[in-house]
Amino acid sequence: MLVWLSEAGWQAVMRVAEPRHKAALTLWQGQDWPAVVRRVDIDAPPDEVCLGLPLPPDEETGEKVRISLRAQVAEVSRTSPAVELRSALRSAGPWREALTTLERETAHLHLRIYGSMAMQALTGLLYLTPTSDIDILFHPRSQEELHDGVALLSRHATHVPLDGEIVFPGGQAVSWKEWRMAMDNPARVIVKELHAVRLVDTASLLATLEER
Repeated sequence: MLVWLSEAGWQAVMRVAEPRHKAALTLWQGQDWPAVVRRVDIDAPPDEVCLGLPLPPDEETGEKVRISLRAQVAEVSRTSPAVELRSALRSAGPWREALTTLERETAHLHLRIYGSMAMQALTGLLYLTPTSDIDILFHPRSQEELHDGVALLSRHATHVPLDGEIVFPGGQAVSWKEWRMAMDNPARVIVKELHAVRLVDTASLLATLEER
């Protein structure tokens, strides 16, 4: 989920920001770029949202700085789901042609992206490097879509550095690569949620999807 802060939200963030982060935060506010919802801090009250702001890799060192933020829910001006793969293809760099083919073959699955490619599409800043993964978000509506999507991602991952997660109903996210391995060798999988990370058996996740 992407989150845009109000003027009051940015002011509150700036008051507690580390000096070394203020230039980046000023840029984000000035350009009206979003932050990204992250896992909830254990001490966060119900009226706060926990956010992350990943900066582009340093041109000289390659260091990736991720700024953690917290804001009042009332200071959020708007939200949006993750970036659609289709709308970010222009920012795909050397993988544009291959990802265009993937998007065409998976149009019925409505793939979204996060991570470096998404931030590059949102900001125009240079996030992608030769070692970057392309992080896919896949929200299957049925067991048939789940199997179809994992098969398509697996095939395209032979020539595109695909990574990412399946998001089951209720927001339970599982690495699609881990899910593929669990289907070959039945096992529990790591599920990421806003408030927790836990092990879940695959059958209970399959049960959340329609059978068709």
